[in-house]
Amino acid sequence: MSMKANILLVEDDMNLGFVVADQLRSNEYNVTLATDGAEGFKRFNDGNYHLCIFDVMMPKKDGFSLAQDIRKIDKDIPILFLTAKSDTQDKVKGFESGGDDYLTKPFSTEELMVRVKALLKRVNIVQEEENASTYKIGQYTFDSENYELKSTDFQKKLTKKEAEILSMLCKYKNQVLPRELVLNGVWGQDDYFVGRSLDVFITKLRKYLSGDDRVAITNVHGIGFKFICPEE
Repeated sequence: MSMKANILLVEDDMNLGFVVADQLRSNEYNVTLATDGAEGFKRFNDGNYHLCIFDVMMPKKDGFSLAQDIRKIDKDIPILFLTAKSDTQDKVKGFESGGDDYLTKPFSTEELMVRVKALLKRVNIVQEEENASTYKIGQYTFDSENYELKSTDFQKKLTKKEAEILSMLCKYKNQVLPRELVLNGVWGQDDYFVGRSLDVFITKLRKYLSGDDRVAITNVHGIGFKFICPEE
């Protein structure tokens, strides 16, 4: 069975955003539209996407730094940049920040569709869709869509924030996860008060996972966290 691809489109020009989203939907894709880089990053962490399309020049976070943050979590998702500049320097920067392809405005819908199809060919959507929402964490199973964490003798319905933080830790397991990525990905901002809330949530998650001593959320001083988890 083939599934509809989920596309994250981040474009601060509302008119162009609507036109492109409309075009993609009429070609049977599911589209989530965000209007700035910070919102785009939050949406990325809330959903499960197969392709990202980012405008380069955007408020709050430009397309290049958005791509760099996403690459820290997902090395494989195809990223297509939309840019008003056709300058080579910019293209090089786009590829260096993790982009896979480039489209210079103004572009035709035909050209956009050809690029989208080519990039999606690299992603095996069916298999991706089945595995993306359930994670194995030692003796626990975490269902990120239904916010459920369970093992043979434990079951917990997580809050939305707990589930979002645990999803990020899972995407990043056995690697260092920078604090600001979690804060921006879950709250859409990175300040002192939100930081205090994050620490409270991390303490709760540690407690839920304390039944398996192979699993740990450790603090990496000055950087963030490391989610230690046995590899399957």
